[in-house]
Amino acid sequence: MCGITGYVGDGDCSAIVTKSLKNLEYRGYDSAGIALLDDVLHIHKQSGQIDDLTVPSIPNASCGIGHTRWSTHGAPTDANAHPHSDCTEQVAVVHNGIIDNYETFKQELRDSHTFTSETDTEVIAHLIEDELKNGVQLRDAVENVVSMLSGSFAIAVTAVGFDGIIAARQDSPLVIGHAADATFLGSDVTAFIEHTQTVTFLEDGDIAHIKADSVTIANGDEHVEREKQTVEWNADAAEKGGYDHYMRKEIHEQPHAVRQALSGRINELSGTVDLDLDLSEEYCKSIDEIQIIACGTSYYAGLYAAELLEQHADIRVSVHIASEYEFRANRDPWRTLVIAVTQSGETADTLRALRKADGAGARTIAVTNTVGSTMAREANDTVYIRSGPEIGVAATKTFASQVITLTLLTVYLGRQRNSLASSQASTILKELSAVPGAIQQVLDAESTVRETAEEFANSDAFFFIGRRYGHPVSLEGALKLKEISYDHAEGFAGGELKHGPLALVTENTPVLAILTEGTNAEDTLHNVKEVESRGAPVIGVTSEIDPNPVFDITFRVPEVGLMEPVVANVYLQLFAYHVADQKDRSIDKPRNLAKSVTVE
Repeated sequence: MCGITGYVGDGDCSAIVTKSLKNLEYRGYDSAGIALLDDVLHIHKQSGQIDDLTVPSIPNASCGIGHTRWSTHGAPTDANAHPHSDCTEQVAVVHNGIIDNYETFKQELRDSHTFTSETDTEVIAHLIEDELKNGVQLRDAVENVVSMLSGSFAIAVTAVGFDGIIAARQDSPLVIGHAADATFLGSDVTAFIEHTQTVTFLEDGDIAHIKADSVTIANGDEHVEREKQTVEWNADAAEKGGYDHYMRKEIHEQPHAVRQALSGRINELSGTVDLDLDLSEEYCKSIDEIQIIACGTSYYAGLYAAELLEQHADIRVSVHIASEYEFRANRDPWRTLVIAVTQSGETADTLRALRKADGAGARTIAVTNTVGSTMAREANDTVYIRSGPEIGVAATKTFASQVITLTLLTVYLGRQRNSLASSQASTILKELSAVPGAIQQVLDAESTVRETAEEFANSDAFFFIGRRYGHPVSLEGALKLKEISYDHAEGFAGGELKHGPLALVTENTPVLAILTEGTNAEDTLHNVKEVESRGAPVIGVTSEIDPNPVFDITFRVPEVGLMEPVVANVYLQLFAYHVADQKDRSIDKPRNLAKSVTVE
């Protein structure tokens, strides 16, 4: 991993592929490279930043592939950077994912081939080389090699004397962009969004031959037609728009993102929700359990949703870290609904868990941001969160949009099951409608958050506490801070402080406490007093508690009922951002992290 790009056309190939790589920087990487093709292959690659990569203009090049790499097999060195070539330097390969059986092939090929890297990817180039020596055409050579590989991968290949690019996908995303005079390839549409919004998403097992004026796709022995789709956002949405960082821009986009999540879906007067789901009332009433599967930020959104669903839809809910998920034998799949929550729709662990649920016979719903993603295609139903492109590695607006969308799903199920009265549903929908304005009030108070972050930026550690709906928000707040500031941060259920974590509390460990509607604020206040008695400064994020003299600093949350913790989370995002900014961290590209985790 982490980013693939490709171009076939008559434009300035080196400039276009380099810019496409820049567009994918947000995915995270530690090395980068490009292969350009005219009469010979021109490969330029090195560890470090794309800005440090010297790529000369090759006037006659009509085809190019590029790659940004996060190290998996081998250190981030020039030799391990992609693209990789064969012994003849006639073939160039870029690859995302992991080849599980590469060591076997490396041992078999070692006597007849010279390896120059430690990567699993280089094996692919040498296997293709052998196929070409046997007279096999490049497209068929790639198909033959792919059939030998075990693991997850997205591959792009070009070769001397060949017209275009061969792309293959298995459990790792690839999307093709169609323009009037060129064709593009990318790990996601951000790679080429300034050139076209017309795209085709490849599916597992697809092998595509990409030319400037055509694309042919096969899957097994069959030629297939994949639907062309129009991406609903443009290049401007993927730019910083005057902000110093994508993350801060995306924090400020949350009022709009929430409005998008709600648009056309709610009727406050009747208390009804339209999510375009094909779930009958009979089926909804038959559900005994909902299982939510997710990772990271999406997992915390799932924890929030579990409280909502149990309270308002009268369904038992379990929330699972996707990498640990098993569909247990004591569950009835016909009465179990599995909801997979993922921003990208390509998260490998979540996709694997979804397939386990599907294999057991459970009905599945994907809650995702990405039209055409693998998750959206494989789930029985999909509800899109509509947050628009999110470039910063640390998810911000997608958390709010996920919780809002899952709240809509709660109302939908509650009404279908007759467990939620129309008056209660109307109240929830009115609270949802008030969220964009409430978030804007928080954003308008950013200067106060910045001053607080600057005051505490050099603390030893940070602790976040909350109960009920405040608990997943405390976990999310801690995650954001550790992701981008590299400081130690932990989130706890408030009552757990006295069961160990209190030993870590000092006068140099600020505690951020969430005390809003739905968080058992009075009980959390007891925990605040516990840490204050140990000398810890307390930042209260509250709508309910009189701040004087309880807190050292207060962030006031507008009153929007059960959505108040979501609004409170915006304060925590801003706090994390400004702590990291004060420390001059790489906020949009935090070390060791990637935006879309497509390997398990």
